[in-house]
Amino acid sequence: MRRALLIPMLTMLAAMPRAICADDDTAARFAAMTPAEVRAYEIDVARRVADLALIPPKLNTSPLPDYDYDRLDYGMTIGIERTPKGRLWACWVAGGDSPKAFFVLATSDDDGESWSKPRLVVDAHSKNLPMDRSVLVGNLWTDPQGRLLLIFDQSMHMFDGRAGVWAAVCENPDAEQPKWSAPRRIWHGVALNKPTVLANGEWMLPISLDQRPGFGPFKGLFSELDPLRGANVFVSTDRGETWNRRGAAVFPNPDWHEHMIVQRNDGTLWMLARTANGIMESSSSDGGKTWSKPSFPQGIKQPVARFHIRRLASGRILMVKHGETMDAHEGRSKLTAWLSEDEGKTWLGGLMLDERTGVSYPDGVQSPDGTIYISYDRNRATDGEILLARFTENDILAKRIESPKSKLKMLISRPLGAKKGNSPK
Repeated sequence: MRRALLIPMLTMLAAMPRAICADDDTAARFAAMTPAEVRAYEIDVARRVADLALIPPKLNTSPLPDYDYDRLDYGMTIGIERTPKGRLWACWVAGGDSPKAFFVLATSDDDGESWSKPRLVVDAHSKNLPMDRSVLVGNLWTDPQGRLLLIFDQSMHMFDGRAGVWAAVCENPDAEQPKWSAPRRIWHGVALNKPTVLANGEWMLPISLDQRPGFGPFKGLFSELDPLRGANVFVSTDRGETWNRRGAAVFPNPDWHEHMIVQRNDGTLWMLARTANGIMESSSSDGGKTWSKPSFPQGIKQPVARFHIRRLASGRILMVKHGETMDAHEGRSKLTAWLSEDEGKTWLGGLMLDERTGVSYPDGVQSPDGTIYISYDRNRATDGEILLARFTENDILAKRIESPKSKLKMLISRPLGAKKGNSPK
């Protein structure tokens, strides 16, 4: 028995000098390199690591018990959507506003009064990887055919300078067992907000390729993408089968862009984006190919945080932002809904959805009967609540809840695991 152990050990020891020599040869090769050659090698290795974000992600449609609420410790809202038969789908980030991020989805079949346990998870982490692979940005959208799209990004760490927008499609989102397609990569960057259906039937998806060229070891890794960085718009003319880049607005001091697009009655496109100085705007009169020089919209003040803007069925424009008035705010508090009847020049109403601090990231959808649903989060890393406001245009104009079905501060989810410190994005 000892002989059986000894022979493999001797074989290993005999091989060791060759291994050491091989390491010495590699070290000598590096020592002979110029600084430029060493940097080229570093870039090659880093790009190979970033390429791990190109591996197609998988959807976990049986996430319990591993992703039940007692295993979750964070909550940042992503989006809400309503399907043709009235089911509500909500999506939020668990893990953290960090490289630990992953997506969780739940549903409601009683107009938001109660919610399922997590029924779909997109978690791209793996113990086999050298670092975290995150799923941090995205949204839900019911297309004109009634299909539900789950849009999400995948990136190494938090942002590797390229990332990538992926989309999965559910043909039967009202079914007891919804079926999802395999995710398909659309382009680089991230897409936080829903597509807009233009008057000519085109679908326009806002995709942000951040103007910051990556974080940490990935900084400057994809310099070939620098001419494409900005608040991009992608268009599909074939119901989402293909998407093509049409153009981009470039904002000063951007902060993730998080841009949204409304088509005005005159056919022009109005883009609002998040910057380090608050909301800025740009417009396009050629279908998104070119965009005007960014400026600050008159009478709209918002902290460095996500907002929501959308054309309603009535023709009015809805905006949800922070502050008791359109032209002021007190940070991430006092989430309020407003209406415009003149294409965003002036605003009416002011329904306070949640007056507390730590509320942020509104996203919304309107049902055929006119009901508006807005999801948002509160104190992401402590309370971690994902909340729902259900109201009407009349409530907004009255500045108070008047409709019998309307209700505020409805709970979608709350993590029950150990909490971390709060770090809003």
